[in-house]
Order: sequence, then structure tokens, then C-alpha cells
Amino acid sequence: MVDNLALLSLLQLTNSALPVGAYSYSEGIESLVEKGVISDRQSLQHWLEEELRYGAIRLETWLMLRGYQSAKLIDLHTLEYWNAWASAARETEELREQSWQMGRALSRLLQKLQPELSSVFSQLNQNCNYAIAFAIAAVHWQISPDVAAIGYLHSWATNLVNAGVKLIPLGQTAGQQLLLDLHPYIISTTEKLLVLDDDQIGTCGWGLSLASMTHENQYSRLFRS
Repeated sequence: MVDNLALLSLLQLTNSALPVGAYSYSEGIESLVEKGVISDRQSLQHWLEEELRYGAIRLETWLMLRGYQSAKLIDLHTLEYWNAWASAARETEELREQSWQMGRALSRLLQKLQPELSSVFSQLNQNCNYAIAFAIAAVHWQISPDVAAIGYLHSWATNLVNAGVKLIPLGQTAGQQLLLDLHPYIISTTEKLLVLDDDQIGTCGWGLSLASMTHENQYSRLFRS
């Protein structure tokens, strides 16, 4: 069971009002809508389901969990290693800049809210990835790793569903139904990631990579990725 304080901390950490700029990124969806690959609720849902099964978000969440373990043990050397790993794993410049920008924003916010975390963030370079900053916050606020992973994936899904609502466009009710339909996939992905060893993790994110590379050169766009 999640205790009330940890639950409230998770809700704050994953809230769309958190000033990390998540709303400004579509992670390639804008490019896919432009090309007609995503054109309705069904095609958006299919894309997000496949990302949860095979895509980069699985790797990103797994890295958050590895960062969580390191932060809990106060193993700053390993935490720095996973942060560098997260930077190297990003497929395009646009996706890497997204992770760094959101990570910097979250780390600055956390240090203002919880000054005692400054010593942890000072061990990381300027480019703290969002997954690592999220892990540090989850450990500090005593959010369990399974709940943190579910929150991380739900926040990701919410952001991309909202992007789809604006871009396709979809109605708000359709967007909420889509998010509800993704819940079993979020839970299933979390359960699998919690038991993966280091040599078992992988991703098949070439679709996202191509969409991101196309988006970098898209003439007219609303989102930064």
C-alpha cells in the first residue's frame, strides 16, 4: 500500500503542472500526424501500446529504476554512470535535448524545494537526464520503485495523449478513454521492467528515431520534439 505522504509526493511529481516543460514535447507524434501515420484515436493508441511493449520509454523507465537503486544506496558513482548511459541511449539530438532540458528543470526545482538534495545533484554534470532526476526525487520522497515506475509511465502517456488530442485533433473524452485503455499496458510494462537484469534490457525504437529525425526538419510545428 502507498502511504498518504508518498502518494501525494507522487501526484506532485507526475502532475502536468510541474514546471519541467513536458507539455512542449510530442516525441515524434507531431511528425507522424503530419505524415498521416497517426490520424485517429485507434492509430495513436496502437503507437503508444507498441512503445510501451518495445519502445524507448521501456528503456528510459528501466534506467529510472536503476537510478533509483543507486540513489537509495547513495552510490553517486553508479548514479553518474546511469546518467551517462541515459544520455548515450537517446537516438536523436532532439530526444536527448528533451531529456536534458526536463532533467535540468526538475533538478533545479527539487534543489529549491529540498535543498538537502543539492549534494546529490552536484555530483552529476549539467546534463542530468529527466529519468535520473525523477529517480532521485522518488527515493527522497520514499515512493516505492514499482509505484514510481507506474507514475513515470503514466506521466509519459498522459503527455503524449494530450499531444495527440491537440494534433489529430481528438476530443477530450476520447483522450481520457485512450488513457484509461493504456492502464493495463502501463501495469504490465512496469511488472516486466522490475525483474529485468542489466543484460536483458533492450529497445526496438527505430520508428521513434525516424519520426524524431523527420521532426527536426519539419517546416511548421507546435512541439519541440
